[in-house]
Amino acid sequence: MNVLRADSMGMCFGVKDALEIAFAQPSPERVTIHGELVHNAEVQRRLAERRFVTRPEDEREGAPSTPDVLVTAHGVSDAERARLAAAGARLIDTTCPLVRRAHRAAVGLAKEGRFVVVIGRPGHVEVRGLTGDLERFAVVAREDEVERYPAERIGVVSQTTFRADEARRIVEAIERANPDADVRFSDTVCEPTRQRIEAVEALARAADAVVVVGGANSNNSRQLVRLCESVGTRAVLVQGPDGLEPGWFAGAEVVGLTAGTSTLDETIDAVERALREL
Repeated sequence: MNVLRADSMGMCFGVKDALEIAFAQPSPERVTIHGELVHNAEVQRRLAERRFVTRPEDEREGAPSTPDVLVTAHGVSDAERARLAAAGARLIDTTCPLVRRAHRAAVGLAKEGRFVVVIGRPGHVEVRGLTGDLERFAVVAREDEVERYPAERIGVVSQTTFRADEARRIVEAIERANPDADVRFSDTVCEPTRQRIEAVEALARAADAVVVVGGANSNNSRQLVRLCESVGTRAVLVQGPDGLEPGWFAGAEVVGLTAGTSTLDETIDAVERALREL
């Protein structure tokens, strides 16, 4: 069995920077991580060992129990920042700069008087940050979710890890559903996402099966699986080498290997070694 690695995969610079900042904190027990720093079980285990206080992403409304709060790479709204500051927290901000750009774009479109449509997964932590400062907005993840919106001017932004081609199709659906509206699209899909999508599409066409290494809660990792399946190549998501089932690779001469943006390099290498041992 031949193992092919994707040309672009694994942690993006935003995630790497966030991890570097977190693990450089001198007193982890004084820091509450505001949600999941990255969607990666091994990273979560290491943070717990360092005695960071962690708050689940769906339980962030209360006052922090520590003097410091670390904002994750997924970002938060300005309203959320103000709430944390008012509670006396010192913010350690690891928001990815490309997420910041998306947030500025959404707020900017709203200031132009536009109804803002955010293309992304409803409930995702990044999407919640993008919409947190908006009074009028909608969140859509598919073309069939698009509606006729009560506005003459519409602004559209995207979750940074959304597929660019799908985002474009949704924008076209918005234009069709709102023919009389002035629709302005600010393309906020990040470049690392574009690179990884291009790489996994090429990998899927060259392989009989693809292994995606990533967290169970990682949106971009699940997206890589769907991309492979969209070109007719079977794919499986594993969090590490223990997730590999030898029988799944029956008949596969070439197996592709890729990973989500929250996956450690060492985990990717461990999965590759396990694949070569099968």
